[in-house]
Amino acid sequence: MTDTSRAVVRYLGGETGHRSFFGGTHSRTRVAMLALFIAAGIVLTPLVGWPGLAAGALGCGVTLLVTAKTHRGSVVERRRKARRWRTRSRAGTLEFEPYSDEAWEQARLDLKTARATRKRGRKKAIVEARRRLTALRAHPDGADGMGWLQHGRGLPGIAWHAPAGEDDYLSVAFSVTGQLRGIESTAVMTRAAEGWGHFLAGRAPHSSLVGNVQTVTRVLPADSALQQFWVLNSLDEDAPADAIASYEEVLRLTGEDAMVQRHFVTVSWPITTAFTDAASKFGEGRDGWRTLMKNEIDATVRGLTEARLGHVEALTARQTAAVILHQQNPSRPIDEVADVDPASLGVRSHDEFSAHVVTGADPARADHVDGDAVEWWHRTAAITADALVTAPRTQLWVLDLLIGEDLSFIRSVSFHIHLIPAAEAKIAARQDVVRDAAETLARREAGKISADDTEAAMSAANRRRSDLVSGSHHHGAAWVGFVTISVRGRDELARASRQLEDTCSTSLGIERLDWLDSYQAAASGTTWPIGRGIGPSRKAFSSRVYSRLAGKTEKGAIS
Repeated sequence: MTDTSRAVVRYLGGETGHRSFFGGTHSRTRVAMLALFIAAGIVLTPLVGWPGLAAGALGCGVTLLVTAKTHRGSVVERRRKARRWRTRSRAGTLEFEPYSDEAWEQARLDLKTARATRKRGRKKAIVEARRRLTALRAHPDGADGMGWLQHGRGLPGIAWHAPAGEDDYLSVAFSVTGQLRGIESTAVMTRAAEGWGHFLAGRAPHSSLVGNVQTVTRVLPADSALQQFWVLNSLDEDAPADAIASYEEVLRLTGEDAMVQRHFVTVSWPITTAFTDAASKFGEGRDGWRTLMKNEIDATVRGLTEARLGHVEALTARQTAAVILHQQNPSRPIDEVADVDPASLGVRSHDEFSAHVVTGADPARADHVDGDAVEWWHRTAAITADALVTAPRTQLWVLDLLIGEDLSFIRSVSFHIHLIPAAEAKIAARQDVVRDAAETLARREAGKISADDTEAAMSAANRRRSDLVSGSHHHGAAWVGFVTISVRGRDELARASRQLEDTCSTSLGIERLDWLDSYQAAASGTTWPIGRGIGPSRKAFSSRVYSRLAGKTEKGAIS
């Protein structure tokens, strides 16, 4: 029987991926460059003598320097960001304008006119016309390649994603009210944590079609519209004016500087051979897909309810689009769906190196002749496991990020979990333990002190191996977190960024945030309820062989 008198504690941090051939969790860039210079040294030394050996050694030394991790990233990462920004600037993809036939025809006409003119400044006019033409896109960068398999009134919205360079998948967003409400006992917290763990574990085996699970918490100012609506319909006509003024004062005081949370869970189903084969049992073509997804959605609602996540509701396509539009333009209410078109997810915006700047309308000021446009500045950072201090944590370890008194700005906090079947996770854990132990032993025999990062990684790998012992019913997972902050101006964004970094370092044990600069527009999509931000983890060679031996299906089998 589970002891519910103590909170569930798990160790997080210390590693971000499986070990490379050279040991540790080095980047692919470092491994590739080291291998290249070592091979060059081996080949050149017999040909030219000691200069070849020196060139190889010098190349390895420079590689270690430019790929060394700092609190601002490595030199290679900073150069990559600068190169990406220059490429985007030349391509003209820094601006986004929602596509329409009228705007497209006008942009083409402007380009044609600019090419035909013989006046001074022709080249500049052509460049400007091309930029406006490039800015017209069907979807914003954060939701590139997104469409709908199912959208309709009262039907769960099934998004179909085909992002460039990634595998296709389907996703459905669910609105949940949360596990804990107010002051709860340790027993309630323990059962809630176990329920969430059972939900994830039930969708990790090979037989499951689910690939990723995303949680999103939107922290935004309190909205008293419902209370005001209730007063409008329930107020006694004979109530004294002082009583009415007093109630309005109560609403103002309770809503001032108050922040509330809205919670969403997004589940993704990769479109694999197993998925299409399972869908073919329910019908032909897309009809079979929709029928299969209806069963999957119903099962997910039951699973989230059993996980004690409160009231669970699958969002329609219009509701999902409304949430995305609100996250781009927080002046827009999150539940406003009256004028939402699921096929139009973007708001006019442009990118700066460290910000995604959206220009939208404020519904509260839409009747004004001028001044109804609002500008919101967004910035997104990633939270990775190697940036976490290895320490015991409960499920409340991000509480200061959600309700911290020092954070008064609007923000979205999202965690993506890629589920890994136990068989594959066990293989990876064993290999990581062996490689870490071998590196530690080699350093000890050489008379060197063991590296702190190796000890931390080996400790994390040992915990994974013990968690995955046979009979534990546990499965593996890879995860990454993202935080998007939303404010009204550049200076406010700079202050909010520093406040977020301080809160994460002092209260959450996050040593550094990886700001996703140079592509902030696309990074904003990692905190939208559409499952963007994590891909399948790299499998070990033995795991790939095991998957090949299992095959895709068995000829003649019913399922």
